[in-house]
Amino acid sequence: MDGPRLCDLDEELLREVEGAFRLAAQRAGEHLPCAPGCHDCCHGPFPVNQLDARRLLAGLAELEAREPCRAAGIRQRAAQAVACLSQDFPGNPCEGQLASDDAAVDDFCDRHRELPCPVLDPATGHCQLYEHRPLACRTMGPPVRVGREDLPPCHLCFRGACPQLVEACRIEVDPDGKEDVLLEELEWQGAPTTETLIAFVLARPCGGQKP
Repeated sequence: MDGPRLCDLDEELLREVEGAFRLAAQRAGEHLPCAPGCHDCCHGPFPVNQLDARRLLAGLAELEAREPCRAAGIRQRAAQAVACLSQDFPGNPCEGQLASDDAAVDDFCDRHRELPCPVLDPATGHCQLYEHRPLACRTMGPPVRVGREDLPPCHLCFRGACPQLVEACRIEVDPDGKEDVLLEELEWQGAPTTETLIAFVLARPCGGQKP
């Protein structure tokens, strides 16, 4: 798969996810109060895959070309986060590669749940790489289904809603498996197979990853 085709398939995946989110938001109405400046979900690290990393690096490169000072701020905050996260990192902190031990990764993320995302603008509370954010960020709010696993909604959403409404707003993320196809292609091109964290992606000029 060449570069343009990979980008096209990724854009198709994102359109489908965003379409599902819009439908969930329409059904949820006031029970889904997510809006710019609401950044409770922008605290605490979480695993991202190499496709997420590729988007983030592309977004940071675009920002660097337009507003180098803002991009430098992201890199600085990312480096500070890496210094903090490396102390008890479950995996290889030099490469930012998480171990395959899900329980250890979950415990680690929970311990650092107050740490803000380096992409979060501390002055405005807005995501500075919003158009390039990971898939998990794009589906935050309503309940989601990933494969056979059903995940609950954001704790700030659906307060007082009946279970039937909550379930009616569930997003099925990538039911056709487009993300797996893209990840296999990136692996074939030499990208690591392991997951990482946003801070490790953005802390260095190459993010410690192969885009």
